[in-house]
Amino acid sequence: MSLLKQKILHVASDLFHTRGINSTGVDTIVAVAGTTKMTLYKHFTSKEILIIEVLKKGHQDFQAWLSDKLSNHSKKPSEKLQKLFDFLEEWVNSPDYQGMAFLKASAEFPEESNAIHRLSAEQSEAFRAYLSLLAKDAGVADHEGLSLQLSLLIEGAMQAEHMRRGSGSIKYAKKAAKLLIDDALKS
Repeated sequence: MSLLKQKILHVASDLFHTRGINSTGVDTIVAVAGTTKMTLYKHFTSKEILIIEVLKKGHQDFQAWLSDKLSNHSKKPSEKLQKLFDFLEEWVNSPDYQGMAFLKASAEFPEESNAIHRLSAEQSEAFRAYLSLLAKDAGVADHEGLSLQLSLLIEGAMQAEHMRRGSGSIKYAKKAAKLLIDDALKS
């Protein structure tokens, strides 16, 4: 990927997070990126394609970061499940935290047939599948049920923390998750 394409993706991602996707026009993106519309459209054939690429990159980066954290700090599958909320809390409390992009995108594109909404739903499902795999590896019998419970806690806490930083939502989600995880590991 060219440096200019990376820069456009980075600038668009930042603007989408801080101003909203629908509120950020192509003119603003090219002005902040220091490029032209022609160059932007050379790399991304439409604003929709740019949005999709921003969402894909953000999701891949987050998943890679979380997987790396869990792999480097936990060897046993049950420990990974227990450490999950520690790292999510670290992410939420970082100065770079801007919420979960797929949640925000699905809110801005609520029509289920919209490509951006569909991608957001796929990313939510992929995250839930990741949680399910962590639970399954830890020996949780109802790993699908636990993954749904944890994803609801995570998505709710992320949205609440995005709306009001320092709300304590992630701390309370972490406490609730510990109860759910401990109970699931006993079963």
